[in-house]
Amino acid sequence: MMSMTGKRRRKSAERAIVLVATAASVILGGAAAQAQQIVVEGNRRVDADTIRSYVTGTASGSPEEARRNLLATGLFSDVQVSGRGGTTVVRVRENNVVGRVFFEGNKKIEKATLESVVETKDRGALSPAVIAADVERIRDVYKRSGRGTAKVSYRTVDLPTGRADVVFTIDEGDKTGIRAINFVGNSVYSERTLKGLMSSSEMNFLSFIKTSDVYDPDRISADLDVVRRYYLKNGYADFRVVNADARYVEAGEEAGWVITVTVEEGAQYTVGAVAVDPRIPGIDREALDGQIRAQVGDVYNAEDVEKTLVGVTNEVNRQGYPFAQVRPTGQRDRATHQVALGFVVEDGPRVYVERINIRGNTRTRDYVIRRELDLTEGDAYNRVLVDRAERRLNGLGFFKKVRFSNEPGTAPDRVIVNIDVEDQPTGSFSVAGGYSTQDGIIGEVSVSESNFLGRGQYVRLAVQGGQYARGIDFSFTEPYFLGYRLAAGFDAFYKYSDLTRWSRYETTVYGGQIRLGLPITEEFGVTFRYSLYNTELRVPNTIKRPYNDCSVPIPGYTLVQNGQPATGAAGEQALYPNCAFDGEASIALKGQQGSVLTSLAGVTLAYSTLDNLQRPTNGFYAELKPDIAGIGGDSKFFRVTGDARYYKELWEDVVGFVRLQGGHISALDNQPLRITDQFFLGPSLVRGFAPNGLGPRDVGIADARSNAIGGTTYFGATVEVQFPIWGLPKDLGLKGAVFADAGTLFGYDGRRNFDVNRDGFINGFAPGSGCNYANFGAGAITVEPECVNVRDKPTIRSSVGASILWNSPLGPIRFDYAYALSKDEGVQTALGKVGKDQTQAFRFSGGSRF
Repeated sequence: MMSMTGKRRRKSAERAIVLVATAASVILGGAAAQAQQIVVEGNRRVDADTIRSYVTGTASGSPEEARRNLLATGLFSDVQVSGRGGTTVVRVRENNVVGRVFFEGNKKIEKATLESVVETKDRGALSPAVIAADVERIRDVYKRSGRGTAKVSYRTVDLPTGRADVVFTIDEGDKTGIRAINFVGNSVYSERTLKGLMSSSEMNFLSFIKTSDVYDPDRISADLDVVRRYYLKNGYADFRVVNADARYVEAGEEAGWVITVTVEEGAQYTVGAVAVDPRIPGIDREALDGQIRAQVGDVYNAEDVEKTLVGVTNEVNRQGYPFAQVRPTGQRDRATHQVALGFVVEDGPRVYVERINIRGNTRTRDYVIRRELDLTEGDAYNRVLVDRAERRLNGLGFFKKVRFSNEPGTAPDRVIVNIDVEDQPTGSFSVAGGYSTQDGIIGEVSVSESNFLGRGQYVRLAVQGGQYARGIDFSFTEPYFLGYRLAAGFDAFYKYSDLTRWSRYETTVYGGQIRLGLPITEEFGVTFRYSLYNTELRVPNTIKRPYNDCSVPIPGYTLVQNGQPATGAAGEQALYPNCAFDGEASIALKGQQGSVLTSLAGVTLAYSTLDNLQRPTNGFYAELKPDIAGIGGDSKFFRVTGDARYYKELWEDVVGFVRLQGGHISALDNQPLRITDQFFLGPSLVRGFAPNGLGPRDVGIADARSNAIGGTTYFGATVEVQFPIWGLPKDLGLKGAVFADAGTLFGYDGRRNFDVNRDGFINGFAPGSGCNYANFGAGAITVEPECVNVRDKPTIRSSVGASILWNSPLGPIRFDYAYALSKDEGVQTALGKVGKDQTQAFRFSGGSRF
């Protein structure tokens, strides 16, 4: 029988269960009631339950919070949340749906670029707030592209479907690029010099054809790094860029960016000591010492430190220490302005490259990037080699941005290398036009691509045409042949040249060349070449250009031996020297008309320490080219040419250079050289002389323009000083120059006797006395002489002059004026001097791209 106490406990438990059940039913019923008490009004496309979820899902349950959340979706132009008795009423006004987005007036910036910027999209929600923000985004795009005064507005066009098109109307305005670049704190180098180092430039009257004056933060950053490296290269180890401020100035027509760069130069340091400190047993220290570029007493040069760092790292790796690290040290003595350089070689952490990720390359293929790295997956990680790879990738010109970063691998001794790049356009189409005193009016259309199909290959096709020359060239280069750092390529060419203004002949050359370049070091390289080309020489013989009528009389024009015009009958011989008075080619040219096939193998040995290949200011360049012809073909000779140049910045922006050049050619079969194989020189050796204007000549012909016959040996020297034209902006590219040239060409080694009329005799040649005849007077020869009367003297020709050089955006233009100081004056005849050098005081060459 249950006690009274047990009965009371059971009743208490029953009451507790009833209370819990009642509370649960109240809570669940309240939640249901709450959901049923949210009323949504005004929605047409957005589901009501979706709207209710923004009300019930608020953390505080506040109507205001629910309103803000709904507006933040961008689906509604207006939201009202209110209470009506026990009911929550959510009244919404939906945004229209965008039909399509249009852009009007955009000519400088493509539609695709603008579409990627705006947030208003086709078939998206139409939000006035978003559209207003898009207007500012478009203005920012134009501001960054150098058109800060661009005006942008919009309008909506309602459609019968209930949607609305959005139309952005753009007034692009005038270009507003970089108005000024100012440097503060510089005293060693002028503002003009520092601005000249930058690829960014200020606006001027050439702004309509250049883009370097468009403000680009990334380009400014790269320019400042160039300035920093310039100071470090010239000994200013304490240099730093304190601040770079870019400010856009709204000033109507004068609006633009003002860049202010504040720098601290510090003092110039020299190298007080330099040593390698190997802390790993067994390393050959002498081999490491051989990699040192800096010497005691030299001005400190950060580039020498980098090259030494790479050289020592590679040497340590070659000795079998892949995990060794080379750490540069520099102890500065601020009192003596000397820096003690050290290169510590020590064991590094045994970290391997687990993976190399390449990201962002939408066009350039992965292997093109990977081949610039000296390490791959599984190799020992080496920071020096990674930095070197980054410099190489930046130097390719394929990418707008290159950034290396690391992240931990799957194990403590593993690292993942990330390479982020951004491709940039690498192709170009150009139309060039210009004038030169040698080729007359010339024009060129060319298409080139330095990253062909994203493979890093170089392709160029160019077509030239002009008054006196025309041709076509095609070039292809694979910089990594068979996966090695070998530059293999081929060229195909055709060129016609009319040289009748300077000599009485025309040439047509066509053929091809294959080449293989091998870089031995960063400064020295070898290129192996094989060429096969055909050279056709012709002497015109028309009434307008009767340069061969002494050999082939022109009917109705050339006087023959009977004193009458030629009739075209067989056996007619022109009356000499009358036939030469209107211009006549040398018998040396006539006798070698026709085609000559040349099969030539050669090597180019090149050494360069130039700081800039296009506009050098310091450094040395030397080139040696030995060639041998005779592996098939008609020509058989050995030829060697050389060219050496040394550049030195004498004062700020004043550059001097010295050039030496020379060459020699000799036959391999003890036979006379063909005339087309010999050297014909003029202003390329000594300015102030005409093309083919100096060297051996045929003095038996009275025509001064016909008698250049070429030589086998030449040498020359040039001294030139280039300087800015003060008062003009540097970015105009105008410079002046003064120069002095000296050189000579001599050693004719071609045929001297030609039986042109095929009568078995050499007219003008007498046994014992050689080619000895008179053109006038008693005993004068009346038929064309068939021997070459050679005047061949190694007279030193020299000249002095001045130049104007313009590195314009339209192409390089150069104007030279030279005065010949010494020349070969020729020999006196009844018609005046013959065999004399031909001079040309003015020389102009130039081209343009547009």
